[in-house]
Amino acid sequence: MMKAIHQLKGNDLSGFAAFLAVATHRSFRSAAIQLNMTPSAISHSIKVLEERLSVRLFNRTTRSVSLTEAGERLATKLRPAMDSLEEAIRELDGSSQDPRGMVRINASEGAIRLVLKPVLASFLRQFPLVHLDIVSDGRLSDIVADGFDAGIRLAESVPKDMVAVPVMGQVRFAAIASPDYFKQRGQPVEPQDLNDHNCIRFRFESGAIYRWEFERHGVVERINVTGSLTLSDQPLMVEAAIDGIGIAFVPDHLAAEALNDGRLERCLEDWCPEYPGLCLYYSGHRHVSSALRALINTLTGKI
Repeated sequence: MMKAIHQLKGNDLSGFAAFLAVATHRSFRSAAIQLNMTPSAISHSIKVLEERLSVRLFNRTTRSVSLTEAGERLATKLRPAMDSLEEAIRELDGSSQDPRGMVRINASEGAIRLVLKPVLASFLRQFPLVHLDIVSDGRLSDIVADGFDAGIRLAESVPKDMVAVPVMGQVRFAAIASPDYFKQRGQPVEPQDLNDHNCIRFRFESGAIYRWEFERHGVVERINVTGSLTLSDQPLMVEAAIDGIGIAFVPDHLAAEALNDGRLERCLEDWCPEYPGLCLYYSGHRHVSSALRALINTLTGKI
């Protein structure tokens, strides 16, 4: 049982922050990365907090970390209080003339290269008091639970309770293969014809295999393609298609150069409509810091 009365001490706040980070990630190492600390420092902070409260907050094994019942109760009560404190600090930050502070962004590698990379150098020169912490992640993480300020993903994948800001135009997928492949195997005319072809499949970081989705005149076809190669990197899929391995299905901007110079050709073009492109998204329930606002304005051309 927790003691009836505890007076806050100077290091309790950092201990609570460490506790919530471990509670969120269920990992001392991931919590250390989030807080820019060492795992041993996180472990020591949790130990001190448990001694202060005279209660065990985590069950630890060599393979897992889980909250005890007391830890669950503390996390439930503590999160709103820490969120309010963070919002108060961000409001002070927002009153500053110059954007400052850290912005943690979660995005796939492709989104980082397409949206963030072109503006990184100029943005950081313009806002030297801002630190961007960008994590490459294709798992469609819960950005609030994982401690991110914002994420970037396709508009159709943004959770409904998030604020989504378009940061690129429409995106179109392309079914592509080399001229030699089509010469040997022929071109599919309907999406179902892909069942007779060697297709280069895409695997998400979650382990799920992407189902190819086509649409024409309101008719949607979703195909669980098969083939001799599965990859988790879309640029590699383009290279594999160039090498004649099979048909790949990727955002067409990734294959634009090879399509223009004839190393690749399209198929099923009338089955590949445009979709809303990438959005930067964030929780509408949290204050938007001056640093995140500056990044949004940069990405949307308002700066």
